Amino acid sequence: MAAKKPFIRITDTTLRDAHQSLWATRMRTDDILKIAETIDNAGFYSLECWGGATFDVCMRFLRENPWQRLREIKKVCKKTPLQMLFRGQNILGYKHYPDDIVERFTALACENGMDIFRVFDALNDPRNLETAIKCVKKYGGHAQGTICYTTSPVHTVQAFVKLAKEQEAMGIDSLAIKDMAGILTPGAARELVAALKKAMPEMPIQVHSHMTSGMAAAMYLAAADAGAGCFDCAISTLSSFSSQPPTESVKVMLESEGFETGLDTAALTKINGYFKDLKAKREPTSAKKVEAVDAGVLVHAIPGGMISNLRSQLAQQDALDRLDDVLAELPKARADLGYPPLVTPTSQIVGVQSVLNVLSGKRFSMVTDETKRYAAGYYGRTPAPIEPKLRKKLIGKLKPITCRPADLLKPGLVAAAAELPPNTIKAEEDILSYALFPEVALGYFKWRKEGGPIPADAEEAKTKVEVEEKKGNSSLQLPTSTSTPSGTPVLAPLNGTFYRSDAPGKPEFAADGATVKEGQPVCTVEAMKLFNPIKAPKAGKITFVAAHGKMVQKGETVAVIG
Repeated sequence: MAAKKPFIRITDTTLRDAHQSLWATRMRTDDILKIAETIDNAGFYSLECWGGATFDVCMRFLRENPWQRLREIKKVCKKTPLQMLFRGQNILGYKHYPDDIVERFTALACENGMDIFRVFDALNDPRNLETAIKCVKKYGGHAQGTICYTTSPVHTVQAFVKLAKEQEAMGIDSLAIKDMAGILTPGAARELVAALKKAMPEMPIQVHSHMTSGMAAAMYLAAADAGAGCFDCAISTLSSFSSQPPTESVKVMLESEGFETGLDTAALTKINGYFKDLKAKREPTSAKKVEAVDAGVLVHAIPGGMISNLRSQLAQQDALDRLDDVLAELPKARADLGYPPLVTPTSQIVGVQSVLNVLSGKRFSMVTDETKRYAAGYYGRTPAPIEPKLRKKLIGKLKPITCRPADLLKPGLVAAAAELPPNTIKAEEDILSYALFPEVALGYFKWRKEGGPIPADAEEAKTKVEVEEKKGNSSLQLPTSTSTPSGTPVLAPLNGTFYRSDAPGKPEFAADGATVKEGQPVCTVEAMKLFNPIKAPKAGKITFVAAHGKMVQKGETVAVIG
Protein backbone atom coordinates (compact mmCIF):
# COMPACT_ATOMS: atom_id res chain seq x y z
CA MET A 1 0.00 0.00 0.00
CA ALA A 2 1.38 3.37 -1.04
CA ALA A 3 2.30 5.77 1.74
CA LYS A 4 -0.30 8.41 2.45
CA LYS A 5 0.73 11.76 1.01
CA PRO A 6 0.66 14.95 3.09
CA PHE A 7 -2.21 17.41 3.27
CA ILE A 8 -1.90 20.25 0.74
CA ARG A 9 -3.27 23.67 1.61
CA ILE A 10 -4.66 26.15 -0.91
CA THR A 11 -4.60 29.94 -0.59
CA ASP A 12 -7.38 31.67 -2.51
CA THR A 13 -6.19 34.72 -4.49
CA THR A 14 -9.55 35.61 -6.03
CA LEU A 15 -10.01 38.63 -3.79
CA ARG A 16 -6.61 40.18 -4.60
CA ASP A 17 -4.15 38.92 -7.20
CA ALA A 18 -6.74 37.31 -9.47
CA HIS A 19 -8.80 40.42 -10.06
CA GLN A 20 -5.64 42.54 -10.07
CA SER A 21 -4.33 40.36 -12.89
CA LEU A 22 -7.55 40.14 -14.92
CA TRP A 23 -9.94 42.93 -13.88
CA ALA A 24 -7.48 45.79 -13.29
CA THR A 25 -8.17 45.45 -9.53
CA ARG A 26 -11.72 46.74 -9.98
CA MET A 27 -13.54 44.36 -7.61
CA ARG A 28 -15.46 46.39 -5.06
CA THR A 29 -15.87 45.69 -1.35
CA ASP A 30 -19.58 44.96 -1.79
CA ASP A 31 -18.69 42.41 -4.47
CA ILE A 32 -16.51 40.62 -1.92
CA LEU A 33 -18.90 40.76 1.01
CA LYS A 34 -21.78 39.17 -0.91
CA ILE A 35 -19.81 35.91 -1.28
CA ALA A 36 -17.35 36.18 1.63
CA GLU A 37 -19.17 33.80 3.96
CA THR A 38 -19.19 31.02 1.37
CA ILE A 39 -15.49 31.58 0.66
CA ASP A 40 -14.79 31.45 4.40
CA ASN A 41 -16.48 28.04 4.59
CA ALA A 42 -14.79 26.52 1.53
CA GLY A 43 -11.75 25.14 3.39
CA PHE A 44 -8.99 27.45 2.19
CA TYR A 45 -5.76 27.87 4.14
CA SER A 46 -5.92 31.65 3.75
CA LEU A 47 -7.64 34.38 1.73
CA GLU A 48 -5.39 36.86 -0.04
CA CYS A 49 -7.57 39.96 -0.02
CA TRP A 50 -5.35 43.01 0.57
CA GLY A 51 -2.06 44.56 -0.47
CA GLY A 52 -0.61 44.75 -3.94
CA ALA A 53 -2.52 47.34 -5.98
CA THR A 54 -5.78 47.05 -4.02
CA PHE A 55 -4.94 49.87 -1.60
CA ASP A 56 -4.15 52.41 -4.32
CA VAL A 57 -7.09 51.46 -6.56
CA CYS A 58 -9.59 51.53 -3.68
CA MET A 59 -8.94 55.23 -3.17
CA ARG A 60 -7.99 56.32 -6.68
CA PHE A 61 -10.72 54.71 -8.78
CA LEU A 62 -13.29 52.98 -6.56
CA ARG A 63 -13.51 55.78 -3.96
CA GLU A 64 -13.38 53.30 -1.11
CA ASN A 65 -11.47 53.19 2.15
CA PRO A 66 -9.07 50.20 1.93
CA TRP A 67 -8.92 49.96 5.73
CA GLN A 68 -12.68 49.67 5.89
CA ARG A 69 -12.54 46.89 3.29
CA LEU A 70 -10.18 44.93 5.53
CA ARG A 71 -12.40 45.42 8.58
CA GLU A 72 -15.55 44.38 6.72
CA ILE A 73 -13.97 41.20 5.34
CA LYS A 74 -12.67 40.28 8.79
CA LYS A 75 -16.18 40.62 10.26
CA VAL A 76 -17.44 37.92 7.90
CA CYS A 77 -14.39 35.67 7.48
CA LYS A 78 -13.86 34.35 10.98
CA LYS A 79 -12.59 30.87 10.10
CA THR A 80 -9.98 31.56 7.43
CA PRO A 81 -6.88 33.73 8.01
CA LEU A 82 -6.62 36.85 5.86
CA GLN A 83 -3.43 37.39 3.87
CA MET A 84 -1.80 40.37 2.19
CA LEU A 85 1.09 41.12 -0.15
CA PHE A 86 3.59 43.41 1.61
CA ARG A 87 6.45 44.95 -0.39
CA GLY A 88 8.89 45.06 2.51
CA GLN A 89 10.33 48.53 2.97
CA ASN A 90 8.13 49.70 0.06
CA ILE A 91 5.00 48.57 1.97
CA LEU A 92 2.41 49.05 -0.82
CA GLY A 93 4.08 51.84 -2.78
CA TYR A 94 6.90 52.29 -5.25
CA LYS A 95 9.60 53.71 -2.99
CA HIS A 96 11.15 53.04 0.41
CA TYR A 97 9.38 54.39 3.47
CA PRO A 98 10.92 55.18 6.88
CA ASP A 99 10.92 52.46 9.52
CA ASP A 100 8.35 54.26 11.67
CA ILE A 101 5.82 54.19 8.82
CA VAL A 102 6.54 50.51 8.15
CA GLU A 103 5.98 49.71 11.82
CA ARG A 104 2.80 51.71 12.30
CA PHE A 105 1.30 50.41 9.07
CA THR A 106 1.98 46.85 10.20
CA ALA A 107 0.49 47.49 13.62
CA LEU A 108 -2.70 48.98 12.19
CA ALA A 109 -3.01 46.21 9.61
CA CYS A 110 -2.89 43.65 12.43
CA GLU A 111 -5.39 45.66 14.49
CA ASN A 112 -7.78 45.83 11.55
CA GLY A 113 -7.73 42.08 10.92
CA MET A 114 -4.72 41.05 8.84
CA ASP A 115 -3.20 37.68 9.78
CA ILE A 116 -0.57 36.61 7.22
CA PHE A 117 1.92 39.02 5.65
CA ARG A 118 3.78 37.82 2.57
CA VAL A 119 6.84 40.07 2.77
CA PHE A 120 8.99 40.41 -0.34
CA ASP A 121 11.60 42.70 -1.84
CA ALA A 122 11.81 43.29 -5.57
CA LEU A 123 15.61 42.91 -5.52
CA ASN A 124 15.66 39.99 -3.05
CA ASP A 125 17.75 42.26 -0.82
CA PRO A 126 17.30 40.86 2.71
CA ARG A 127 18.11 44.27 4.23
CA ASN A 128 14.81 45.52 2.83
CA LEU A 129 12.89 42.72 4.58
CA GLU A 130 14.27 43.05 8.10
CA THR A 131 12.05 45.80 9.50
CA ALA A 132 8.82 44.49 7.98
CA ILE A 133 9.40 40.94 9.22
CA LYS A 134 10.36 42.17 12.69
CA CYS A 135 7.23 44.34 12.89
CA VAL A 136 4.90 41.55 11.72
CA LYS A 137 6.28 39.32 14.45
CA LYS A 138 6.08 42.12 17.03
CA TYR A 139 2.38 42.73 16.44
CA GLY A 140 1.33 39.11 16.30
CA GLY A 141 1.09 38.43 12.58
CA HIS A 142 2.37 35.47 10.58
CA ALA A 143 5.53 36.56 8.73
CA GLN A 144 5.92 34.79 5.42
CA GLY A 145 9.29 35.38 3.78
CA THR A 146 9.62 35.38 0.02
CA ILE A 147 11.94 34.40 -2.80
CA CYS A 148 11.14 36.42 -5.94
CA TYR A 149 11.89 33.81 -8.59
CA THR A 150 13.53 34.77 -11.83
CA THR A 151 16.23 33.49 -14.15
CA SER A 152 19.59 35.03 -14.96
CA PRO A 153 23.28 34.16 -14.67
CA VAL A 154 23.23 35.21 -10.99
CA HIS A 155 19.93 33.65 -9.90
CA THR A 156 20.95 30.12 -8.95
CA VAL A 157 19.45 27.53 -6.61
CA GLN A 158 22.34 28.15 -4.22
CA ALA A 159 21.62 31.90 -4.21
CA PHE A 160 17.92 31.30 -3.50
CA VAL A 161 18.70 28.91 -0.64
CA LYS A 162 21.09 31.47 0.85
CA LEU A 163 18.35 34.12 0.68
CA ALA A 164 15.88 31.76 2.34
CA LYS A 165 18.30 30.95 5.15
CA GLU A 166 18.82 34.66 5.79
CA GLN A 167 15.06 35.09 6.16
CA GLU A 168 14.85 32.05 8.40
CA ALA A 169 17.33 33.78 10.70
CA MET A 170 15.00 36.80 10.78
CA GLY A 171 12.27 34.60 12.25
CA ILE A 172 9.89 33.99 9.35
CA ASP A 173 7.05 31.52 9.95
CA SER A 174 6.89 30.22 6.38
CA LEU A 175 8.49 30.81 2.98
CA ALA A 176 6.90 31.63 -0.37
CA ILE A 177 8.39 31.07 -3.79
CA LYS A 178 6.92 33.92 -5.81
CA ASP A 179 6.96 33.12 -9.53
CA MET A 180 5.62 36.41 -10.87
CA ALA A 181 5.89 35.64 -14.57
CA GLY A 182 4.91 31.96 -14.55
CA ILE A 183 8.33 30.85 -15.81
CA LEU A 184 9.20 28.33 -13.07
CA THR A 185 9.32 24.96 -14.82
CA PRO A 186 8.30 21.70 -13.12
CA GLY A 187 11.90 20.51 -13.15
CA ALA A 188 13.26 23.74 -11.72
CA ALA A 189 10.53 23.80 -9.06
CA ARG A 190 11.33 20.26 -7.99
CA GLU A 191 15.02 21.12 -7.71
CA LEU A 192 14.46 24.38 -5.82
CA VAL A 193 11.88 23.03 -3.35
CA ALA A 194 14.02 19.96 -2.66
CA ALA A 195 17.05 22.14 -1.95
CA LEU A 196 15.01 24.39 0.36
CA LYS A 197 13.54 21.44 2.27
CA LYS A 198 17.01 19.97 2.69
CA ALA A 199 18.37 23.28 4.03
CA MET A 200 15.29 24.08 6.15
CA PRO A 201 13.38 20.83 6.76
CA GLU A 202 10.87 22.35 9.20
CA MET A 203 10.05 25.46 7.14
CA PRO A 204 6.59 25.39 5.46
CA ILE A 205 6.96 26.24 1.76
CA GLN A 206 4.22 27.87 -0.31
CA VAL A 207 4.36 28.38 -4.08
CA HIS A 208 2.79 31.25 -6.00
CA SER A 209 2.65 31.39 -9.78
CA HIS A 210 0.72 32.68 -12.79
CA MET A 211 -0.68 30.73 -15.74
CA THR A 212 0.79 33.13 -18.28
CA SER A 213 2.97 30.44 -19.88
CA GLY A 214 0.50 27.61 -19.21
CA MET A 215 2.93 25.70 -16.95
CA ALA A 216 1.89 26.64 -13.42
CA ALA A 217 -0.54 23.79 -12.66
CA ALA A 218 1.98 21.15 -13.78
CA MET A 219 4.67 22.97 -11.81
CA TYR A 220 2.52 22.88 -8.68
CA LEU A 221 2.31 19.09 -8.87
CA ALA A 222 6.09 18.78 -9.19
CA ALA A 223 6.58 21.17 -6.26
CA ALA A 224 4.11 19.17 -4.15
CA ASP A 225 6.04 15.97 -4.81
CA ALA A 226 9.22 17.77 -3.71
CA GLY A 227 7.72 18.90 -0.41
CA ALA A 228 5.86 22.19 -0.93
CA GLY A 229 2.75 22.26 1.26
CA CYS A 230 0.65 25.19 0.03
CA PHE A 231 -0.25 26.71 -3.34
CA ASP A 232 -1.93 29.89 -4.55
CA CYS A 233 -5.00 29.35 -6.74
CA ALA A 234 -7.98 31.37 -7.96
CA ILE A 235 -11.57 30.31 -8.54
CA SER A 236 -11.83 29.17 -12.17
CA THR A 237 -13.71 32.22 -13.55
CA LEU A 238 -10.88 34.44 -12.29
CA SER A 239 -8.04 32.02 -13.04
CA SER A 240 -5.59 31.30 -15.85
CA PHE A 241 -4.30 33.83 -18.38
CA SER A 242 -2.13 36.12 -16.22
CA SER A 243 -3.86 34.97 -13.02
CA GLN A 244 -3.27 31.85 -10.89
CA PRO A 245 -4.15 28.23 -11.77
CA PRO A 246 -7.83 27.30 -11.24
CA THR A 247 -8.65 26.08 -7.74
CA GLU A 248 -11.08 23.40 -8.89
CA SER A 249 -8.64 21.85 -11.36
CA VAL A 250 -5.68 21.94 -8.97
CA LYS A 251 -7.84 20.33 -6.27
CA VAL A 252 -8.76 17.40 -8.51
CA MET A 253 -5.23 17.10 -9.86
CA LEU A 254 -3.67 16.92 -6.39
CA GLU A 255 -6.31 14.54 -5.03
CA SER A 256 -5.83 12.23 -8.02
CA GLU A 257 -2.19 11.92 -6.95
CA GLY A 258 -3.10 11.01 -3.38
CA PHE A 259 -2.89 14.42 -1.72
CA GLU A 260 -5.73 15.80 0.39
CA THR A 261 -6.89 19.42 0.10
CA GLY A 262 -9.93 19.68 2.36
CA LEU A 263 -11.72 21.94 -0.12
CA ASP A 264 -15.53 21.79 -0.37
CA THR A 265 -16.55 21.16 -3.98
CA ALA A 266 -20.10 22.46 -3.50
CA ALA A 267 -18.79 25.71 -2.01
CA LEU A 268 -16.32 26.14 -4.88
CA THR A 269 -19.14 25.65 -7.38
CA LYS A 270 -21.25 28.32 -5.67
CA ILE A 271 -18.29 30.73 -5.49
CA ASN A 272 -17.51 30.28 -9.17
CA GLY A 273 -21.12 30.83 -10.17
CA TYR A 274 -21.14 34.11 -8.28
CA PHE A 275 -18.01 35.43 -9.99
CA LYS A 276 -19.17 34.20 -13.37
CA ASP A 277 -22.20 36.51 -13.01
CA LEU A 278 -20.02 39.36 -11.73
CA LYS A 279 -17.55 39.04 -14.60
CA ALA A 280 -19.74 40.87 -17.12
CA LYS A 281 -19.85 43.88 -14.81
CA ARG A 282 -16.23 44.06 -13.66
CA GLU A 283 -14.01 42.68 -16.43
CA PRO A 284 -12.44 45.49 -18.50
CA THR A 285 -13.07 45.38 -22.23
CA SER A 286 -9.33 45.11 -22.86
CA ALA A 287 -9.15 41.82 -20.94
CA LYS A 288 -11.25 40.10 -23.59
CA LYS A 289 -8.44 40.61 -26.10
CA VAL A 290 -5.77 38.80 -24.04
CA GLU A 291 -4.45 35.49 -25.36
CA ALA A 292 -5.07 32.43 -23.18
CA VAL A 293 -1.37 31.52 -23.16
CA ASP A 294 1.59 33.77 -23.84
CA ALA A 295 4.51 31.52 -24.67
CA GLY A 296 6.58 34.64 -25.27
CA VAL A 297 6.93 35.00 -21.50
CA LEU A 298 9.33 32.04 -21.60
CA VAL A 299 11.65 34.29 -23.60
CA HIS A 300 11.15 37.77 -22.13
CA ALA A 301 9.99 36.72 -18.60
CA ILE A 302 7.64 39.69 -18.31
CA PRO A 303 4.77 39.10 -15.86
CA GLY A 304 1.31 39.09 -17.42
CA GLY A 305 0.12 42.09 -15.44
CA MET A 306 3.18 44.00 -16.55
CA ILE A 307 2.43 43.34 -20.24
CA SER A 308 -1.07 44.74 -19.79
CA ASN A 309 0.49 47.79 -18.12
CA LEU A 310 2.91 48.23 -21.01
CA ARG A 311 0.00 48.16 -23.45
CA SER A 312 -1.82 50.76 -21.39
CA GLN A 313 1.27 52.93 -21.01
CA LEU A 314 2.02 52.88 -24.73
CA ALA A 315 -1.62 53.66 -25.50
CA GLN A 316 -1.38 56.70 -23.20
CA GLN A 317 1.60 57.86 -25.23
CA ASP A 318 -0.16 57.14 -28.56
CA ALA A 319 2.51 54.53 -29.32
CA LEU A 320 0.79 51.16 -29.01
CA ASP A 321 2.31 50.14 -32.34
CA ARG A 322 5.74 50.07 -30.60
CA LEU A 323 4.82 47.23 -28.20
CA ASP A 324 6.95 44.64 -30.00
CA ASP A 325 9.93 47.01 -29.87
CA VAL A 326 9.43 47.47 -26.13
CA LEU A 327 9.17 43.72 -25.54
CA ALA A 328 12.45 43.27 -27.40
CA GLU A 329 14.12 46.09 -25.47
CA LEU A 330 13.01 45.06 -22.00
CA PRO A 331 15.26 42.01 -21.54
CA LYS A 332 18.20 44.11 -22.72
CA ALA A 333 17.41 46.91 -20.29
CA ARG A 334 16.96 44.38 -17.48
CA ALA A 335 20.41 42.90 -18.19
CA ASP A 336 21.95 46.40 -18.31
CA LEU A 337 20.34 47.17 -14.95
CA GLY A 338 21.75 44.10 -13.19
CA TYR A 339 19.02 41.48 -13.79
CA PRO A 340 16.43 42.65 -11.24
CA PRO A 341 13.42 40.34 -10.80
CA LEU A 342 10.46 41.91 -12.57
CA VAL A 343 8.02 42.63 -9.77
CA THR A 344 6.73 45.91 -8.30
CA PRO A 345 8.47 48.33 -8.19
CA THR A 346 11.37 47.05 -10.35
CA SER A 347 8.93 45.89 -13.04
CA GLN A 348 7.69 49.48 -13.35
CA ILE A 349 11.22 50.89 -13.31
CA VAL A 350 12.55 48.53 -15.98
CA GLY A 351 9.32 48.59 -17.98
CA VAL A 352 8.99 52.36 -18.13
CA GLN A 353 12.70 52.78 -18.84
CA SER A 354 12.32 50.35 -21.74
CA VAL A 355 9.40 52.39 -23.07
CA LEU A 356 11.49 55.56 -22.83
CA ASN A 357 14.44 53.85 -24.53
CA VAL A 358 12.21 52.97 -27.47
CA LEU A 359 10.22 56.20 -27.72
CA SER A 360 13.24 58.49 -27.37
CA GLY A 361 15.13 56.62 -30.08
CA LYS A 362 18.32 56.53 -27.99
CA ARG A 363 18.77 54.13 -25.09
CA PHE A 364 18.96 55.77 -21.65
CA SER A 365 18.88 59.29 -23.11
CA MET A 366 15.77 59.94 -21.00
CA VAL A 367 15.98 58.47 -17.49
CA THR A 368 13.29 58.52 -14.81
CA ASP A 369 14.05 59.62 -11.27
CA GLU A 370 13.33 56.07 -10.17
CA THR A 371 15.88 54.57 -12.58
CA LYS A 372 18.51 57.01 -11.29
CA ARG A 373 17.78 56.10 -7.69
CA TYR A 374 17.71 52.40 -8.50
CA ALA A 375 21.14 52.59 -10.15
CA ALA A 376 22.50 54.59 -7.21
CA GLY A 377 21.42 51.96 -4.67
CA TYR A 378 18.37 53.66 -3.18
CA TYR A 379 16.19 50.60 -3.81
CA GLY A 380 18.79 48.17 -2.53
CA ARG A 381 21.59 46.02 -3.85
CA THR A 382 21.23 45.06 -7.53
CA PRO A 383 21.50 41.28 -8.17
CA ALA A 384 24.43 41.86 -10.53
CA PRO A 385 26.62 44.99 -10.78
CA ILE A 386 25.68 47.61 -13.36
CA GLU A 387 28.47 48.33 -15.84
CA PRO A 388 30.36 51.29 -14.27
CA LYS A 389 30.18 53.62 -17.28
CA LEU A 390 26.43 53.11 -17.68
CA ARG A 391 25.86 53.43 -13.93
CA LYS A 392 27.69 56.77 -13.90
CA LYS A 393 25.53 57.97 -16.80
CA LEU A 394 22.31 56.87 -15.10
CA ILE A 395 23.15 58.34 -11.71
CA GLY A 396 24.35 61.71 -12.94
CA LYS A 397 25.00 63.94 -9.90
CA LEU A 398 23.08 61.71 -7.50
CA LYS A 399 25.26 60.37 -4.69
CA PRO A 400 25.49 56.54 -4.79
CA ILE A 401 24.93 54.58 -1.56
CA THR A 402 25.82 51.11 -0.30
CA CYS A 403 23.94 51.10 3.05
CA ARG A 404 20.40 49.88 3.69
CA PRO A 405 18.37 52.58 1.88
CA ALA A 406 15.92 53.12 4.75
CA ASP A 407 18.82 54.06 7.05
CA LEU A 408 18.93 57.40 5.23
CA LEU A 409 15.25 58.19 5.79
CA LYS A 410 14.04 60.37 8.63
CA PRO A 411 10.93 59.29 10.57
CA GLY A 412 7.93 60.28 8.47
CA LEU A 413 4.74 59.67 10.42
CA VAL A 414 4.60 62.95 12.35
CA ALA A 415 5.56 64.93 9.26
CA ALA A 416 2.84 63.24 7.21
CA ALA A 417 0.21 64.10 9.82
CA ALA A 418 1.38 67.73 9.89
CA GLU A 419 1.06 68.06 6.11
CA LEU A 420 -2.61 67.08 5.99
CA PRO A 421 -5.11 69.95 5.69
CA PRO A 422 -7.26 70.68 8.77
CA ASN A 423 -10.32 68.49 9.37
CA THR A 424 -9.06 65.83 6.97
CA ILE A 425 -8.25 62.96 9.31
CA LYS A 426 -11.11 60.74 10.47
CA ALA A 427 -8.86 58.00 11.87
CA GLU A 428 -5.16 57.28 12.29
CA GLU A 429 -5.34 55.02 9.23
CA ASP A 430 -5.89 58.14 7.10
CA ILE A 431 -2.40 59.34 8.01
CA LEU A 432 -0.91 56.07 6.77
CA SER A 433 -2.95 56.25 3.56
CA TYR A 434 -1.57 59.73 2.94
CA ALA A 435 1.99 58.74 3.84
CA LEU A 436 1.89 55.98 1.21
CA PHE A 437 -0.05 57.72 -1.58
CA PRO A 438 -0.16 61.50 -0.94
CA GLU A 439 -1.92 62.76 -4.07
CA VAL A 440 -4.25 59.77 -4.29
CA ALA A 441 -5.22 60.00 -0.63
CA LEU A 442 -5.88 63.75 -0.82
CA GLY A 443 -8.09 63.18 -3.83
CA TYR A 444 -10.01 60.51 -1.96
CA PHE A 445 -10.31 62.65 1.20
CA LYS A 446 -11.64 65.55 -0.91
CA TRP A 447 -14.20 63.26 -2.54
CA ARG A 448 -15.19 61.85 0.86
CA LYS A 449 -15.62 65.32 2.40
CA GLU A 450 -17.77 66.55 -0.49
CA GLY A 451 -19.94 63.42 -0.41
CA GLY A 452 -19.30 62.55 -4.03
CA PRO A 453 -21.28 59.80 -5.77
CA ILE A 454 -20.08 56.21 -5.62
CA PRO A 455 -18.94 55.05 -9.09
CA ALA A 456 -21.34 52.43 -10.42
CA ASP A 457 -18.75 50.24 -12.09
CA ALA A 458 -15.10 49.95 -13.08
CA GLU A 459 -15.27 51.96 -16.28
CA GLU A 460 -17.27 54.78 -14.66
CA ALA A 461 -14.88 54.92 -11.72
CA LYS A 462 -11.85 55.20 -13.95
CA THR A 463 -13.46 57.71 -16.30
CA LYS A 464 -14.68 60.01 -13.53
CA VAL A 465 -11.24 60.28 -11.93
CA GLU A 466 -9.52 60.84 -15.26
CA VAL A 467 -12.02 63.57 -16.20
CA GLU A 468 -11.43 65.32 -12.87
CA GLU A 469 -7.67 65.16 -13.39
CA LYS A 470 -7.96 66.57 -16.90
CA LYS A 471 -9.99 69.45 -15.52
CA GLY A 472 -7.13 70.15 -13.16
CA ASN A 473 -9.24 69.34 -10.10
CA SER A 474 -6.29 68.11 -8.11
CA SER A 475 -6.24 68.19 -4.33
CA LEU A 476 -3.31 70.59 -4.43
CA GLN A 477 -3.12 73.54 -6.83
CA LEU A 478 -0.14 75.86 -7.13
CA PRO A 479 -0.57 79.23 -8.87
CA THR A 480 -0.07 79.44 -12.62
CA SER A 481 0.20 82.25 -15.11
CA THR A 482 -3.02 83.46 -16.75
CA SER A 483 -1.36 83.95 -20.15
CA THR A 484 1.55 82.40 -21.97
CA PRO A 485 4.57 84.74 -21.92
CA SER A 486 7.24 84.79 -24.58
CA GLY A 487 10.48 82.89 -24.17
CA THR A 488 11.92 79.39 -24.46
CA PRO A 489 9.22 76.80 -23.82
CA VAL A 490 9.67 73.94 -21.35
CA LEU A 491 7.87 70.98 -22.91
CA ALA A 492 6.25 67.90 -21.40
CA PRO A 493 8.28 64.86 -22.54
CA LEU A 494 5.31 62.48 -22.16
CA ASN A 495 1.57 62.42 -21.66
CA GLY A 496 0.90 62.44 -17.93
CA THR A 497 0.16 64.51 -14.83
CA PHE A 498 2.18 67.69 -14.33
CA TYR A 499 3.64 68.47 -10.91
CA ARG A 500 5.77 71.35 -9.63
CA SER A 501 6.75 69.49 -6.47
CA ASP A 502 7.56 65.86 -5.80
CA ALA A 503 4.92 65.50 -3.07
CA PRO A 504 2.03 67.48 -1.58
CA GLY A 505 3.21 69.99 0.99
CA LYS A 506 6.78 69.89 -0.28
CA PRO A 507 8.48 72.92 -1.87
CA GLU A 508 8.16 73.20 -5.61
CA PHE A 509 11.24 72.45 -7.71
CA ALA A 510 11.35 76.06 -8.85
CA ALA A 511 9.18 78.94 -7.65
CA ASP A 512 7.18 80.84 -10.24
CA GLY A 513 9.33 83.77 -11.36
CA ALA A 514 12.57 82.30 -9.99
CA THR A 515 15.84 82.37 -11.91
CA VAL A 516 16.90 78.84 -12.84
CA LYS A 517 20.09 77.33 -14.21
CA GLU A 518 20.36 75.39 -17.45
CA GLY A 519 19.85 71.68 -16.74
CA GLN A 520 18.19 72.32 -13.37
CA PRO A 521 15.13 70.12 -12.67
CA VAL A 522 12.20 72.53 -12.56
CA CYS A 523 9.13 70.26 -12.61
CA THR A 524 8.07 66.70 -13.35
CA VAL A 525 5.50 64.68 -15.26
CA GLU A 526 4.11 61.53 -13.67
CA ALA A 527 3.58 59.02 -16.44
CA MET A 528 3.18 55.27 -16.13
CA LYS A 529 3.32 55.62 -12.31
CA LEU A 530 6.86 57.01 -12.37
CA PHE A 531 8.20 60.55 -12.25
CA ASN A 532 10.01 61.97 -15.26
CA PRO A 533 11.95 65.13 -14.33
CA ILE A 534 11.93 68.08 -16.72
CA LYS A 535 15.08 70.16 -16.82
CA ALA A 536 15.42 73.80 -17.79
CA PRO A 537 16.60 74.01 -21.43
CA LYS A 538 18.42 77.27 -20.65
CA ALA A 539 19.12 79.66 -17.78
CA GLY A 540 16.69 82.45 -17.04
CA LYS A 541 13.46 83.44 -15.27
CA ILE A 542 10.82 80.71 -15.26
CA THR A 543 7.10 81.28 -15.58
CA PHE A 544 4.76 78.31 -15.23
CA VAL A 545 1.89 77.81 -17.65
CA ALA A 546 0.46 74.42 -16.64
CA ALA A 547 -1.40 73.89 -13.35
CA HIS A 548 0.01 71.56 -10.71
CA GLY A 549 -1.93 68.29 -10.91
CA LYS A 550 -3.17 68.92 -14.47
CA MET A 551 -3.03 66.32 -17.23
CA VAL A 552 -0.65 67.43 -20.00
CA GLN A 553 0.15 66.05 -23.43
CA LYS A 554 3.55 65.24 -24.88
CA GLY A 555 5.03 68.40 -26.38
CA GLU A 556 2.71 70.71 -24.41
CA THR A 557 4.30 73.85 -22.94
CA VAL A 558 4.31 73.60 -19.14
CA ALA A 559 6.55 76.61 -18.47
CA VAL A 560 8.47 79.32 -20.26
CA ILE A 561 11.96 80.62 -19.54
CA GLY A 562 12.39 84.28 -20.44
